[in-house]
Amino acid sequence: MAYRVVRALIVLTAAVALSATAAGAYAAQDTGRHASPGIVAAWARAWNGTEASALGALFTADGTYTDEAVGITFSGREEIAGWKARADTLIEGVHVTVRATRVDGDRITVRSVYSGHLKGAPKPFAVPMTTVLDLDEYHCRIASDLDHYSLAAVLAQSGLPADWTPPTT
Repeated sequence: MAYRVVRALIVLTAAVALSATAAGAYAAQDTGRHASPGIVAAWARAWNGTEASALGALFTADGTYTDEAVGITFSGREEIAGWKARADTLIEGVHVTVRATRVDGDRITVRSVYSGHLKGAPKPFAVPMTTVLDLDEYHCRIASDLDHYSLAAVLAQSGLPADWTPPTT
């Protein structure tokens, strides 16, 4: 009888250990769920808002923001806030809609839709965008932002020629 009790305890312990391992493995998988870390929500709010300094405030003091489509990089909170202010003068209703996020250590990949209406363009645009955010060691500020979207798609959807450039004023 004691043998059966010991054996049952061993089997029960093994079952608990296996289920904990399986649960951990399942949790580590990319499930495709739309996780929204706080920094991503704040980043989207800053882009969708009208206060340019809100975007800059999300970055480390020496953070960088790169817009791959137009081939430009900004460094520091002031320059990054200036880029947001410039975007607001060129694009009516600039908006970022987060579709999915993936966290991998200090890096968050954000899939979103970037939309708005270039001032003077006949039509608005809405294009897919992927953003890679590298966070500081405390995961509370953005150290680096790389935005990837198609400028050609923005211009085509807007009804503008492929060689269009924004006004300088």
